[in-house]
Amino acid sequence: MTMAKTGAAPWIGMPVQMDPDDDRQYLSRHYPDAIAASGGIPVMIPLLDSPDFIRDLAEHLDGILLTGNKSDLDPARYRVSRLNACGPTQPLRDSMDFFLLETAMKREIPILAICFGIQSLNVFLGGTLIQDIPTAISNPIQHNDPDSMGFPSHKIRISSGSVLEALAGGLDSAVNSTHHQSIERPGAGLEAIAHAPDGVIESIFGTNQRHWILGVQWHPEKSYGCDDFSQHLFKCFLARCRACGG
Repeated sequence: MTMAKTGAAPWIGMPVQMDPDDDRQYLSRHYPDAIAASGGIPVMIPLLDSPDFIRDLAEHLDGILLTGNKSDLDPARYRVSRLNACGPTQPLRDSMDFFLLETAMKREIPILAICFGIQSLNVFLGGTLIQDIPTAISNPIQHNDPDSMGFPSHKIRISSGSVLEALAGGLDSAVNSTHHQSIERPGAGLEAIAHAPDGVIESIFGTNQRHWILGVQWHPEKSYGCDDFSQHLFKCFLARCRACGG
């Protein structure tokens, strides 16, 4: 397969979503809408038994957006036993995320990882996960809030001097929250730059100055239409992708 790119807008690859024990593949429109509104071309990546089939396409992408998914990453990927509170997995999604991350790391193209995506990014780089926040943390706040959607659910504290401070316009913000797992130990080359009030890591950033990597545990795509912080986040990502591809 030969790919031909035209125009200046960066191509952003996004793995589609797939529920455990279901054969339907889909993607919430919030992701491509946010990419298009920020000046990019959304490219939806199907989940295949052999990710190698899209290698030529992956080599032409200008950035990777790792989307959320209604599954948990297989604990075997971070070398721990599965706990009862861990949810079901979707192996095709795990494999595609790792394939796209391998390509992005090799080419040093920007990565924005959201919710499930931040967890797969962290594990890909050797980090570990909390398999279930309510059973692992004392006095946790509500992280799995299905009613939050695009509206704030809880506050976060942002590290001074981090990229998020500039994007949020300060050290405090509020985010939506629909997850029960989170980062336990950051992977190699990642640092935590935002935390929830109970200490749960809410964002990580890459320490390699040549390679822009940002992960967030919330869903900025859901609040893109009504929240400046979310818009700034996506526009920063697209600016990095544009610079990388240009």
